[in-house]
Amino acid sequence: MSEKLDKYIAKKKLALSDLGRSIRVNKICYFFLLPYAVLFITFYVLPMITSIYFSFTNYNILEKPDFIGATNYLNLFLEDEVFTTAVKNTFLIAIITGPVGYIMAFLFAWLINELPKWVRTLVVFFFYAPSIAANAYVVFKQLFSDDQNGWINRFLRNLGLIDAPILFLTNPHNVMKVIIPVILWMSLGTGFLSFVAGLKGIDKAQYEAGYIDGIQNRWQELWFITLPNMKPMLMFGAVMSITQSFNVFDQTFQLAGFPSTDYCAHTIVTHLYDYGFTRFEMGYASAIATVLFLTMIICNKLVQKLLNRVGH
Repeated sequence: MSEKLDKYIAKKKLALSDLGRSIRVNKICYFFLLPYAVLFITFYVLPMITSIYFSFTNYNILEKPDFIGATNYLNLFLEDEVFTTAVKNTFLIAIITGPVGYIMAFLFAWLINELPKWVRTLVVFFFYAPSIAANAYVVFKQLFSDDQNGWINRFLRNLGLIDAPILFLTNPHNVMKVIIPVILWMSLGTGFLSFVAGLKGIDKAQYEAGYIDGIQNRWQELWFITLPNMKPMLMFGAVMSITQSFNVFDQTFQLAGFPSTDYCAHTIVTHLYDYGFTRFEMGYASAIATVLFLTMIICNKLVQKLLNRVGH
């Protein structure tokens, strides 16, 4: 045990020594990176550390934080039934929109890669526009509105298919069926755009060399040439997909309201918003944020290990 510890310490010392040598040799590069590093530490690292500390306290902004140990976490996992519902809803959304959205974004980018430039531009705009449209929720809310003036309800009523409006956004049995496709479409943009850029950056000579070496079809071309060349974009798309699927809030908040009927669209971020900005129980909200952060880190590590096998 002691020998393993000594090896670990020696390895860390060597890594720090290499880092120090790299900083001395590339000090100009690190100087230019310094402004970003300061901003990143100030607005990301320090708030994260502060949030982890507050998660072990009873803190309501107005009074001094009172250290209470792991009480917030015990209450969160053992007594908070709404949090359990939020976890189920979040993982349901993440399991569907995360992998499906990721695969769809890549497949669509791969399929349109050989299209004429103007057609490809239109398709890229169609997929990317919802992710940057601030008022997209207004369209979907009007489309699935529960009253008789909702576009779908009006269309079905004019056809004589329904007598009473369908409650798309207030009936617990319908809400997730509406929200998940909306989230799926609105989450394609960023990953899709990175995949399109990655595909255009692959050297065509590699495909010619691949066919000379024995590649026989497009699927082998995809597995042995395209995917290995796109590992950075695949990793970026995976991180963005995981982040978006676990951070769902705006879509459920705007479409299903707050709180949603029977908490049917309540997510972890919605729960965090409830305790942080409605009840001002910042200690409890910080515990929720810490759990969400750790979950996303674990999922990112698993996806990273999976992507490292691509092309092997």
